[in-house]
Amino acid sequence: MPMISDTDALAAFCQRLKSARYITVDTEFMREKTYWPILCLVQLGGPDEARAIDPLAPGIDLAPLFELMADTNVLKVFHAARQDIEIFLHLSGAIPTPLFDTQVAAMVCGFGDAVGYETLASQLAKARIDKTMRFTDWAMRPLSEKQIQYALADVTHLRVAYDKLVRKLEKNGRLEWLSEEMALLTEPGTYRVDPEHAWKRLKPRSNSPRFLAVLKELAAWREREAQDRDLPRQRVLRDETLTEIAAHHPVDTNELGRTRGIGKGLVEGKMGLAILDAVKRGMEIPESECPKPPERVDVPKGLGPVVDLLKVLLKMKCDEHGVASKLVANSADIDAIAADDNATVAALHGWRRELFGEDALRLKHGRLGLGFCTDGRRLRLIPTEPVDPVPAAIAAD
Repeated sequence: MPMISDTDALAAFCQRLKSARYITVDTEFMREKTYWPILCLVQLGGPDEARAIDPLAPGIDLAPLFELMADTNVLKVFHAARQDIEIFLHLSGAIPTPLFDTQVAAMVCGFGDAVGYETLASQLAKARIDKTMRFTDWAMRPLSEKQIQYALADVTHLRVAYDKLVRKLEKNGRLEWLSEEMALLTEPGTYRVDPEHAWKRLKPRSNSPRFLAVLKELAAWREREAQDRDLPRQRVLRDETLTEIAAHHPVDTNELGRTRGIGKGLVEGKMGLAILDAVKRGMEIPESECPKPPERVDVPKGLGPVVDLLKVLLKMKCDEHGVASKLVANSADIDAIAADDNATVAALHGWRRELFGEDALRLKHGRLGLGFCTDGRRLRLIPTEPVDPVPAAIAAD
């Protein structure tokens, strides 16, 4: 079936989908040479049909599509939705709601961390995805029938996967577990990059407040420049060049020209002056207002074994409940819990605390132990009485 390439056909298709309880959605895009992703194809699947929409068709108006995405009576089902949602937010100013991400649902159902669509389609829909079209140039026209069918497979098998995941979630009472993750996915702040916070994406070579102040101004300038010119950040100025400039904070074009990775043309042009202005702003920030380095959780000396035990407990609990450990806690969370009973981590709240956090604290304080079952192959939890630590003087003897 040919792609939908005119507004009337798109409006008619979207109108038919408005009566569906849910639709499946996927996009194909390019962004290798741009800051903003270029939407090249949209695939929509309904109860009886799936169609590909051509956003690059001359004269097509995507308003009917955006209206459908905003219809709160129709659930939108994606797989690994973040990049798709970013595109809709950029083009329409709104996030598709309500939505359901099958990748997150699969993590709750024990399919592992960040399970791919091919795996999900194979295990739940018993379908094999032809990977030969994986690296297609989706901006190319015309697209072949094989390319279109490959794209449509991303929404047709998704219906089967969604139905089975929902039944599984209803059976094990975990539908509510998704609410926190879906809330994050539907928060516009998840996708919007504030230029003033762009420096936090970098890996600074120093924690000096003055260095960070200059780096912050440089990163903010680059982010705005990339957005305005619709260029990838690295095409404007590479990360290592940015940190090099921040480290030496040049005051004129001669000093800037000695920075590795900067050409003469850039130094003597408008960008060179803009870079020097950013450096100057960073140097003029009062010391008390300079950025602070991101806080690191330092595990107190001697708590290394506690961290190791908590990691074992996390794996044990996640295996037992069929949940991806990445969804419950990461290494930084484990370190934080080892150092502080009231750490501000998700693992100590909601369903994560019930599944892991509560027992993590009990294990940490000696009220719970780990032991092997009689078969010698499985671990089990053993309630214990906490034991006071041996005084250092006695231990030394």
